[in-house]
Amino acid sequence: MTTRHGSESFFIEGEGLVNTQVGGRHGDQPDPITDPGAAPPSAPTLAADAVPPFRFSRVGPKGKPLRPLLIAKLAEAMVVGGGGHGHVPAGYTYFGQFVDHDLTMDRTDVALGEDVSVVDLLQARSPALDLDSLYGAGPDDSESAAFYEADGLHLRTGDTIAIGPDKAKVGHDLPRVGTGAGKAAKRKALIPDPRNDENLIVAQTHLAMIHFHNRVVDKQAMSVPPAQLFRKARKSVTLHYQWLVRHDYLPRIVEPSVLDDVFTNGRRLVAPGAAVTSIPTMPVEFSVAAFRLGHSMVRDAYNWNRRFPGPNGFLDYMFQFSGLGGDLGGEVRLLSNWLADWRRMYDFPAGGRPALAAPGDDVNLAMRIDTRLTDPLKNLPPSTFGGPANIPVDDHRRNLAFRNLTRGAMLKLASGQQMVDKLAAAGVAVTPLTRSQVLNGNGGADLSGLSASEKDAVAERTPLWFYVLREAELNGGRLDGVGARIVAETFHRAIEGSRFSILRHPEFHPTHGRDAATFEMTDLLFFAFAGKKTGLNPLGGP
Repeated sequence: MTTRHGSESFFIEGEGLVNTQVGGRHGDQPDPITDPGAAPPSAPTLAADAVPPFRFSRVGPKGKPLRPLLIAKLAEAMVVGGGGHGHVPAGYTYFGQFVDHDLTMDRTDVALGEDVSVVDLLQARSPALDLDSLYGAGPDDSESAAFYEADGLHLRTGDTIAIGPDKAKVGHDLPRVGTGAGKAAKRKALIPDPRNDENLIVAQTHLAMIHFHNRVVDKQAMSVPPAQLFRKARKSVTLHYQWLVRHDYLPRIVEPSVLDDVFTNGRRLVAPGAAVTSIPTMPVEFSVAAFRLGHSMVRDAYNWNRRFPGPNGFLDYMFQFSGLGGDLGGEVRLLSNWLADWRRMYDFPAGGRPALAAPGDDVNLAMRIDTRLTDPLKNLPPSTFGGPANIPVDDHRRNLAFRNLTRGAMLKLASGQQMVDKLAAAGVAVTPLTRSQVLNGNGGADLSGLSASEKDAVAERTPLWFYVLREAELNGGRLDGVGARIVAETFHRAIEGSRFSILRHPEFHPTHGRDAATFEMTDLLFFAFAGKKTGLNPLGGP
């Protein structure tokens, strides 16, 4: 799988390998989207006896994609400025990205050794909410051991570089121990999933997860043998993380009544009859459509810290000061003036900690989940999707909406209307969007520029990603209907299929939050940094 904005090759059960490469990454090979007469790009070959790569499944029927030129027009309408501000603190946008990388982490890319069974290989290539992106294959693996301190218990961290009045901060960067002659090699983060260093906010989120694990280790009884101590700590971290996803993150982005139904009554769409111990797969309808909701939540700028307050934390900087999406500003480690002030990304007073209010109570709010994306996502840095550096500004290949819609078309995803019918056949009643709702929405993408026939096509065969976002737009910024059901059921299956699972351990209740019923992202951060402002706001000041 690619390490950038989603997979380009998908191994779909019952279909084999499907290539969705967008934008001419193979030199002179024609692009089937801009040149409708071109042959589709060939999929990678797979030997008959080979273990497949990360496995996807299809839970809906195949659809009939819109014409390429209509996809381009729809994508342009989606990037004419972001929609309104939502109600979700902006940190959850990037926590969601961290979660997505955990779900789609191919652990065999890290290491599983040479003598492993096919079952082990398949399990390592399956979506489960078990923090492989944080732990790799564990400290006992010969390669993953590099992620850990010498004790085999604590995960490694890195130090920042002093700049101006901001001193070097110990433990506030990802560990960067790359070797090689140039800075590019040296700035490589030593973490299991390099995608967690593709922007600064998700990198700092990954670092917070490292600190959370290390604090949990420190709270264990050290008389326990190291191997048992690590397993106990990992289990605790994973169960707290799943609790947070289920009870804090998901209710902010998915209609709570749908979540409650799925987690109480079970799944109807995603592997409804699967054995608890069977190996999960990832629905392409989730990966390529429903869970790309986070793209609409991205802001064009952030009130980042005391050095870059208000609107000065531009989105472009968040890529630039990372090791994969940028070059750390030309350095080999993060500069201290770019450290996160978590008070500005999450609402600590709402979490019962008024002393940790952001300056001026100015917590960044994510953009509302709807059919509009913020302007900078019209021109992604080519480095974020592996494209050539000379792709011109406003080229469709740099448009994230175009890339998402195109990938859905190449995979022949079901339309929103087809998924309504699929859910109805599974016994789930979902009210379909009307023609007027699809075309007009509620303050989202303006489709008035489409011709009458183009409007007919969009209203009859609405691309699934657009349909899911339109549902949310008409529901105050939370997924509802088709989108809510796909996301809720996929997460239920991912939690069920994890090595540690709150579904298989119903007796679990959090011990690192405010009480036995509460564990939110503010609780995780508070515990990870021992409640100290020097951890939550390393640059100090108001």
